[in-house]
Amino acid sequence: MSYKHPSGEEFQGVIGRTIEESKPWWPESKIRQGAPNVVLIVLDDTGFAHLGCYGSTLATPNIDALAGDGVRFSGFHTTALCSPTRACVLTGRNPHAVGMRGVSNFDTGFPNMRGAVPKSAATLAEILRDNGYATFATGKWHLAPMSECSAAGPFANWPLQKGFDRYYGFLQGETDQFYPELTCDNHFVPVPGTPEDGYHVSEDIVDKSAAMIRDTTSLVPEKPFFLYLAFGAMHAPHQAPQRYLDKWRGKFDAGWDAAREEWFARQKQMGIVPPDTKLAPHNPGVRPWNALSANEQRFAARLQEAFAAMLEHTDEQIGRLVAFLKEIGQWDNTLFIVMSDNGASQEGGATGVLDEMKWFNGIGENVDQAVERLDDIGTLNSHSNIPWGWAQAGNTPLKWYKQNTHGGGVRDPLVMHFPGRLAAPGGIRPQFCHAIDITPTVLDIIGIEQPPVVGGVPQMPIHGTSLKPVLDEPEAKLPRPAQYFEMLGHRGIWKDGWKAVTHHEHGVPFDQDRWELYNLDSDFSECDDLAAAEPARLKEMIDLWWQEAERHGVLPLDDRRALGLFLASRRPGMPAARRRFVYRPPVSHIVSDVCPPVARGWVTEVDIEHPSGGGDGALVARGSINSGFVLYIKDGRLHFDYNAFHDHTRLAGAAPVAPGRRKIGLAVERRADGGGDVSISVDGVPVASGRIPQLLFLISSIGMDIGKSYAPVCGDYREPFAYPGRIHTVTFTLPDMPALRGETISQVRAAEAQQ
Repeated sequence: MSYKHPSGEEFQGVIGRTIEESKPWWPESKIRQGAPNVVLIVLDDTGFAHLGCYGSTLATPNIDALAGDGVRFSGFHTTALCSPTRACVLTGRNPHAVGMRGVSNFDTGFPNMRGAVPKSAATLAEILRDNGYATFATGKWHLAPMSECSAAGPFANWPLQKGFDRYYGFLQGETDQFYPELTCDNHFVPVPGTPEDGYHVSEDIVDKSAAMIRDTTSLVPEKPFFLYLAFGAMHAPHQAPQRYLDKWRGKFDAGWDAAREEWFARQKQMGIVPPDTKLAPHNPGVRPWNALSANEQRFAARLQEAFAAMLEHTDEQIGRLVAFLKEIGQWDNTLFIVMSDNGASQEGGATGVLDEMKWFNGIGENVDQAVERLDDIGTLNSHSNIPWGWAQAGNTPLKWYKQNTHGGGVRDPLVMHFPGRLAAPGGIRPQFCHAIDITPTVLDIIGIEQPPVVGGVPQMPIHGTSLKPVLDEPEAKLPRPAQYFEMLGHRGIWKDGWKAVTHHEHGVPFDQDRWELYNLDSDFSECDDLAAAEPARLKEMIDLWWQEAERHGVLPLDDRRALGLFLASRRPGMPAARRRFVYRPPVSHIVSDVCPPVARGWVTEVDIEHPSGGGDGALVARGSINSGFVLYIKDGRLHFDYNAFHDHTRLAGAAPVAPGRRKIGLAVERRADGGGDVSISVDGVPVASGRIPQLLFLISSIGMDIGKSYAPVCGDYREPFAYPGRIHTVTFTLPDMPALRGETISQVRAAEAQQ
């Protein structure tokens, strides 16, 4: 006699009345002994030319060494933005088809922009985990709707629910490198060190990556692993330890024109670009270096020094990871991939910015004032980004930048290293390829077919093409269909070496966009527009774009810079869907997307039990030393500081806060001129008042803490500055008025840039 166990397990033994009548059975292990490990490193905002092995004079010796023993791709393409590229990389599907046409902060109400990857597009991590791999993710995620990235969840799109066994990093599109917003698995954690201790998040995530790998290889050495490591670099803020900043002093004083020429010559010498390639002209708004004022040159050069320092520091962390894998005997069986998610960033504007939040708020950089703070650039006291001229140099020899579908936005570095498994190591592969090719390549190398069902959900087809043929044979042709591009209204289409592309101007009807046509096989840098010479081919390519757009879910085209992109974050059940926010501490760190929006003014009431002996600490803190606000008690007195890019509005009560149950009040009323009238009170009695010159629409990409300060907002204290008394509740009340158009524009600009 035998029967089926109620669990429904597909048991292949025998279950009788007694053990003597029964036969045990165990499922076969899914571990593929001898299968290669996979390490996938994603850099942020790193242009085609930025790595030394792609032509620059920047210091990337560890990546260069990987290229020297591996292969470089000169025809690798991305989506021009962060979240969409990462969705392509991890699923093998096109971005619009998996709901990620823009950044994960957006949900437009259409299937092509949900900010989350559907279950019908399983990630590489899900597939590998089902095939016996340990799966780890560290660093930047940005593949979950940020309105879902609070301690309230939902967690369905966090890394652990997308196939990763372990996660350590930051969920947002950017973070401060010295004071990052850290998440471990499904909960927020404090930063484990301080800048004074030498802490930097790039070092931290490599340490945590090594620890995860060490645990697995120590306990189950036959189990292969997949590590997805996404650095915050080279996204702004460009921050690095001081010794790296010092090394690059004066190295860019000759300017971006000289650098472009030198890097372009190196690219030709290396064979990264064909010998007949032309150097694209300056992008609109990029001036010749010698046309800049002395202060503009000093400022731009120092911003590029910070970029170079951060890149070198990041390269050193990659080198540490490589050394670790060699030390534990895993290097020879590891497929190691390094790539960038899009071209160099344009969010620094024409001059560059000391703090990119200025750009988000539509505030121009006053270079003559900024040069007074040159030594802050690259340190914790800045949140800098490079100007257009240096961004185009990073994209040498190409046009435009991140967010654009011309080469400067979508053609990026890709290095693969696999000891003993690559034909012609050190070589260059010029074949057209795309971010959607990474997952099918990994599966092909391991020998895993795309599963038709994952987690009980039928899967959409993978759109990418395996690159294994060109790893085995440098001249192999890849049988691939047309590849479309669309980003923020910019569009492009590639087929058989030809590319049609348009640079869309916001607000211009899409049918009025001017399309360009290039033969990439003979025009690497898209300099010779053949649209007028080949109108029939151009029309064919444009028609093909519309066909591919319909097939892959690109429609509707949408270039809105308005509240519609954020409506989903304000729907019922989301943390920001209210005018009154009541927090009952202790509560976890609150990311910026779900903080009370304070651009229109606000009222905060903090109900505290103040200790009899007094007690200093932060009651509410939002942002960092570069911008934010903090309500706190210091030397027994109530204080408030509104920090607008190191321009502080300070209030302080004259008398100490008396012990016992107290109601601490903060009121900020927006004035017609954009500033704010601010007052603080104790038990309803005003103790100080003042005027904020300008209320920022987006005050910081760093979120909020209650009862402590995640990062110092001013110089009066050091983190965590925990309040020793009891906080019963913290209440934010917002004015009942329509959102300002400027606020929504700033939100969009900020989210677009946090890739």
